[in-house]
Amino acid sequence: MAGVAADAVASTAEDREPQREAMPGLESQRRQIENSESGRERPLQAGESWFLVEQHWYKQWEVYVQGGDQDSSTFPGCINNAKLFEDQVNWNLKKGLVEGEDYVLLPAAAWHYLVSWYGLKHGQPPIERKVVELPGIQKVEVYPVELLLFQHSDMGTPHTAQFSHTDSLDLVLHTARERFLASPQEETRLWIKHSDGSFERLCNTHVTVLDARLKTGQVIVMETRNKDGAWPSAKQYVMKSVSKEDEDFQGQPGVCGLTNLGNTCFMNSALQCLSNVPQLTEYFLNNRYLEELNFCNPLGMKGEIAEAYADLVKQAWSGHHCSIVPHVFKTKVGHFASQFLGYQQHDSQELLSFLLDGLHEDLNRVKKKEYVELCDAAGRPDQEVAQEAWQNHKRRNNSVIVDTFHGLFKSTLVCPDCGNVSVTFDPFCYLSVPLPVSPKRVMEVFYVSMDPRRKPEQHRLIVPKKGKISDLCVALSKHTGVQPDRMMVADVFSHRFYKIYQLEDSLNSILDRDDIFIYEVSARAGTGEGIREDVVLPIYLRERSPARDFNSSYYGLMLFGHPLLLSVPRDRLTWDALYHILLYRLSRYVARPSSDDEDDGDEKGDTENKGSIAKSGQTAGGSLQDPGPEQAGPSSGVVGRNRAPADNSPGPSNWPQRSRRKQLFTLQTVNSNGTSDRMTFSEDGHAQPYIAIDWEPEMKKRYYDEVEAEGFVKHECVSYVLKKAPVRLQECIELFTTVETLEKENPWYCPNCKQHQLATKKLDLWMLPEILIIHLKRFSYTKFSREKLDILVEFPIRDLDLSEFIIKPRSESDPDLYKYDLIAVSNHYGGLRDGHYTTFACNKDSGQWHYFDDNSVSPVTEDEVESKAAYVLFYQRQDVARRLRSQPDLSGPPEPPACGSPPSSESMDVN
Repeated sequence: MAGVAADAVASTAEDREPQREAMPGLESQRRQIENSESGRERPLQAGESWFLVEQHWYKQWEVYVQGGDQDSSTFPGCINNAKLFEDQVNWNLKKGLVEGEDYVLLPAAAWHYLVSWYGLKHGQPPIERKVVELPGIQKVEVYPVELLLFQHSDMGTPHTAQFSHTDSLDLVLHTARERFLASPQEETRLWIKHSDGSFERLCNTHVTVLDARLKTGQVIVMETRNKDGAWPSAKQYVMKSVSKEDEDFQGQPGVCGLTNLGNTCFMNSALQCLSNVPQLTEYFLNNRYLEELNFCNPLGMKGEIAEAYADLVKQAWSGHHCSIVPHVFKTKVGHFASQFLGYQQHDSQELLSFLLDGLHEDLNRVKKKEYVELCDAAGRPDQEVAQEAWQNHKRRNNSVIVDTFHGLFKSTLVCPDCGNVSVTFDPFCYLSVPLPVSPKRVMEVFYVSMDPRRKPEQHRLIVPKKGKISDLCVALSKHTGVQPDRMMVADVFSHRFYKIYQLEDSLNSILDRDDIFIYEVSARAGTGEGIREDVVLPIYLRERSPARDFNSSYYGLMLFGHPLLLSVPRDRLTWDALYHILLYRLSRYVARPSSDDEDDGDEKGDTENKGSIAKSGQTAGGSLQDPGPEQAGPSSGVVGRNRAPADNSPGPSNWPQRSRRKQLFTLQTVNSNGTSDRMTFSEDGHAQPYIAIDWEPEMKKRYYDEVEAEGFVKHECVSYVLKKAPVRLQECIELFTTVETLEKENPWYCPNCKQHQLATKKLDLWMLPEILIIHLKRFSYTKFSREKLDILVEFPIRDLDLSEFIIKPRSESDPDLYKYDLIAVSNHYGGLRDGHYTTFACNKDSGQWHYFDDNSVSPVTEDEVESKAAYVLFYQRQDVARRLRSQPDLSGPPEPPACGSPPSSESMDVN
């Protein structure tokens, strides 16, 4: 038997691993394989390797070692797993194998012991499997996930590949690139194709197959980016030229327009500015962003904003497009920032702020932000506090956006009561600098004289921004010669008085778009002690028209023309007198009828018409500042369109019956809107009387000249152009660093006083970034007014020196840290309610300036860049520009890193 065993050992020598280790004793073998820390009894640990051994061979080995005779005929020979494989070509494992019946599992150490002692059948691969940690359990993954790999351009040819649940998607992508022979320069990404035919991006390739929930039989598609920078799946959004040679189009990289999707010029302008920041564009073109995508940041957008922006940059800088459609990017922005949903006009600076913040969080190298307590200076040196603040900022925020755009300024708050000084250093991404605001304001008004022969005059008046209505009257008085106390100011809207102002009212309540009329009234209705001799009545014009209903006796009334403020002598306050006064005031555009036309009334009507409008016992004295009953309504003003002002004027019961005599028009008391008869009101006697002139259509057509009624003349002051002196950019920055007092809505809590204080605040620049973004605050919003400041801000194209504004002590070795050159400008043309955004930008490769107007791009000279439309300025620090010029061209994507090796910062990883 010993000879048989020896022959068996000799016959299998060729099948065993060469140079096997000396075989220990059988009992020692049994302990090492089954009972020791490296044996079968050891617990599973996630990620470690275990090996399959065919059950029959292992049982034979157990019999052999338990027999205690090394020369026994039960010697198992070399390890042979042939029964576990379907074939001996692809060495695929048979389906349905059961542990304990078909195979046993051994840890790596025990497997290597057996191989070193007995060897492995020649040509057979070891069956290595990983321990995976599933929810609540750890197990050896005997059957890995088998995926079907397809190429986007060839969905008919599958390639099968097996992966462990613990393998990363990086390995899946690397395997797909090898199978489909992707060149190192090609950029690729993976998609899952679901059973319903839909596709889902595998964005984060650093997760495992298990985390991605991939299962056996899943279809994985590899997509390769086109040479024009677009992905085939997004090709439908790329604008094509009308020429057939569009795919062969080759232009200057970066000189590419963006299609306006509908009021998206604000987005196009911000994107063009950011696209022409050299170091940021190189960062994306060289695919350095792929290794820094942060998919787990709760403050980020799961990398989607960064990827969408990267796709846009790659297309714009491919040189294969004259214009592209940013539809995908617009959709992503709207998804994560609901204020940008739809197609309303927005602010380019607001979009820029969102985009920089979104890119920063998507590319933040800090995966888990630690809590950092903000500390006050507490008397420590500025340099120490500033360094601590910057380090704390970098502990939570570390990205290419921070490297490129973030600076540091010093904030000093001083309590006005106790004098406590608080100093903090805060990071900034851009500077929003105020523009010097003129204390004056230009207002356009229409002056209506008491002389009926004179047409209304349009005037352009210069008044204090924080002035009163009285200032407006004083300014008009200089043009007309009429005393301010003989003027009344009203806001006219839709043929009625929206508001009649008092002299003490603020001009802030008047918007530029309001139609302001200033009426001359009688001096006897002006200010002064005693009783007014005249009453000022608001007059409306209405036209009767048959209403569209079954009651033919009902007439509708429509307001038309411009209303009037009419001075009526108190002693002539009768309907007949008022009728003739109105005929006189309207004589410029209302023809006086002949005597035959009027001689249709009866004597009774004439008798009734002699009654006074107001009872003789009613007083009419007072002034504009202290209005009497008849005057109180117009001077106090109509505070709402559906509300009549209240005063002590006589009510409808005090008005006599109107004449039934045939006239050009009839007179009717109405409410402040001119829409209803005062007779239907509750007669409380406290509503200002408004008078409506009601016209029959035929009489209006015959006697009322609409063209003449709408006519007006322009005073010579309208032709004057108020020249606004330009300001220098340095003046705006100086204003930014000026001491200011906090507003009541934003007080500061003084830790010394233990209460909120209106402290003084001063901002100083401490450290400036590589790219300095300066936002010119052209839009001014207050409680009553909104305006755009369209003054010219003079800014240098080259050599912007900000050293005078830096308070950080500096050495002589860094004089260029505060000198900047302009690289891009976002422009805004138009006003507040409508406008258009464009861009001036300097191409990083050619140095040529271009004008980007949505999908139109044209070259310009440096002299054309400065304009009153400049809104956001992009400056590049000169030392950074020199550093970038000295670097080699890295625009071509380098070869992706080898599988398993950490990618370098200059390598292209595929997503």
